[in-house]
Amino acid sequence: MVIGILTLTIPSSWNHHHRHCLRPTPPLIKCESGGVPLTKQAHRFFSSLTSTAAVDDPATANRLIKKFVASSPKSIALNALSHLLSPRNSHPHLSAIAFPLYTKISEASWYNWNPKLVADLVPLLDRQGKHDESQALISQVGSKLKFKERDLVQFYCNLIESCSKHESKQGFNDAYGYLSELVNNSSSMYVKKQGYKSMVSSLCEMGQPNEAENVVEDMIKNGVKPSLFELRFVLYGYGKMGFFEDMERMVKKMEIEGFGVDTISSNMILSSYGAYNALPKMVPWLQKMKALEIPFSIRTYNCVLNSCPMIMSFVRGSGGFPVSVSELVNVLNEDEALLVKELVESSSVLAEAMEWDDLELKLDLHGMHSGSAYLIMLQWIKEMKSRFRVEECVVPAQITVVCGTGKHSSVRGESPVKTLIKAMMVQMKSPMRIDRKNIGCFIAKGQVVRNWLIQSLD
Repeated sequence: MVIGILTLTIPSSWNHHHRHCLRPTPPLIKCESGGVPLTKQAHRFFSSLTSTAAVDDPATANRLIKKFVASSPKSIALNALSHLLSPRNSHPHLSAIAFPLYTKISEASWYNWNPKLVADLVPLLDRQGKHDESQALISQVGSKLKFKERDLVQFYCNLIESCSKHESKQGFNDAYGYLSELVNNSSSMYVKKQGYKSMVSSLCEMGQPNEAENVVEDMIKNGVKPSLFELRFVLYGYGKMGFFEDMERMVKKMEIEGFGVDTISSNMILSSYGAYNALPKMVPWLQKMKALEIPFSIRTYNCVLNSCPMIMSFVRGSGGFPVSVSELVNVLNEDEALLVKELVESSSVLAEAMEWDDLELKLDLHGMHSGSAYLIMLQWIKEMKSRFRVEECVVPAQITVVCGTGKHSSVRGESPVKTLIKAMMVQMKSPMRIDRKNIGCFIAKGQVVRNWLIQSLD
């Protein structure tokens, strides 16, 4: 079958006499779906398309697209396109304009041809049933890069990963075929490693860990030693599917290949158990981490505590909650209580989150989900009480709890952790208040906090 070639104007390079002006970074509007944040100009562009019903009127849509690209700097136009190509696009009703927008951008004088954009566009076209257009784009890239094997394998890697993220089955199967053929025919070890790496990870993303493990076996047969990356992906691929026996078998396989289990692998295992409410399996794994001296991380806390229904009901509810570790353990069921005990015993997470000197005692809760922030707060209070009871302890001038302002929350500006800590402060009648200069922090004088802890929480 002859595949049609899509003809796009290839822009000339920038004139070497052109002087680039420094532009301020355009303000971004966070996407609630977790996609690419939008600039205000791109947001207005999308609003105009929606308000004029241009999606259903190709002529109007093309006119608005032409005007937008002509009047927008490179960064603004590419921001709009990247948002539409994201798997978490918060404007799915506008996804049909991604291809015409790409076409118009590709004609701009400032545009430098970018195969990564093509890799992101293809699965969207496949999902829209525009297979001729997607195949034409792939053919164009193959023609341009046929003598640049490293660039070509990178394109196919981007393509298969993009198809897996968009859950485009046809696109994924086609991309897998292209990449597999290139890997098998190439004599370059670089090409083989990059290709195998993307094949394994993408198969796992598509819910096919068994096929991914077969690729790992093929790697070994073809003289390519699997890296920790591939083995971790297969391990987590089985775990996400709930195939715990296979996941645990992969742990042994990793050890045979000379890769000891580390914090990252352990967090994958804990997350997998938690996703299927297998709390009794999590306790022995935490104990194994301690025995092997594998350090806990903030993500370890997040994986474990997000899986505890009772703790989640405390931090998400509007009622009161236990204000000490011992009180918390007493009200939890056996499984959750055992998990909390394992976390708080010999954990370095609190020490890493806390800075203590004569001027300031700071607790940084960045990266912690609500359950983790709650337990770390309880541990922190216990630690402060213990230290402040020692007469020789130097009381810091100021005490600060850093919560953040919700920049990374699902709804920008609404921080669940900040809301939780505020509720804890109110319930415990803490003297700490929101800092007027930094609303993402709670502050108080060190001596005031010391007196409160000694007198109020005995």
